[in-house]
Amino acid sequence: MARRLAAGNWKMHGLGADLAELEAICGAAGQGCEVLLCLPATLVHRGASTAAGRIAIGGQDCHVMPQGAHTGDVSAAMLADAGASHVILGHSERRADHGETDDIVAAKAQAAQLAGLIAIVCVGETLEERDAGRTLEVVGGQLAASIPEGVDLARLVVAYEPVWAIGTGRTPTESQIAEVHAALREGLAMRFGAVPAGQVPLLYGGSVKPGNAAAIFALPDVDGALVGGASLKAADFAAIIAALAAA
Repeated sequence: MARRLAAGNWKMHGLGADLAELEAICGAAGQGCEVLLCLPATLVHRGASTAAGRIAIGGQDCHVMPQGAHTGDVSAAMLADAGASHVILGHSERRADHGETDDIVAAKAQAAQLAGLIAIVCVGETLEERDAGRTLEVVGGQLAASIPEGVDLARLVVAYEPVWAIGTGRTPTESQIAEVHAALREGLAMRFGAVPAGQVPLLYGGSVKPGNAAAIFALPDVDGALVGGASLKAADFAAIIAALAAA
């Protein structure tokens, strides 16, 4: 059985004053599931100090190299040094806005694990790919190519984020979510074996809100969520955390 994880992604939001929301989220974290908040790089150190171990703190991206002449980039080692334990890799916004390929994501996942971080590898299809009936082909291909050889499954999380549902208010049907998560689990099992694959958390990341969280978490092979906008407000994220803890 995979561990259950409620992960928030603040994206390019958050200033020092917003750490009050993080403090409130820490207060809502209880028994029943792990809680993670992935912050902009400017807040990782202060966020880790505020959280003080009550919840995990993560970054939103890292460079493939541990150091070097890469102005403006942040390495996995830097995130770990700042107090992060996780990092999101291959988010659809990184793939779309920065042209990140599966090979780049795999290299970043390897770098993250070498630095001691848990890699959250994101996969997902566009609306055009969904309408063309290519969802499982696209997502399966991303899964296979974005996870590096020699990966430590104990420090791997996979997040399915249908690109067409992120921030749009549109949510796939429960059967569509279940179909993709089952395919992801099968893909991991074929590569690594059923038992090891069963311990990799599979998160759903498409417009998860307090109102739909319980139904999503009741689906097989859904071990938690990667939450965007709803993680910015403690009350909303707390309701999602509670739904996962009760699942």
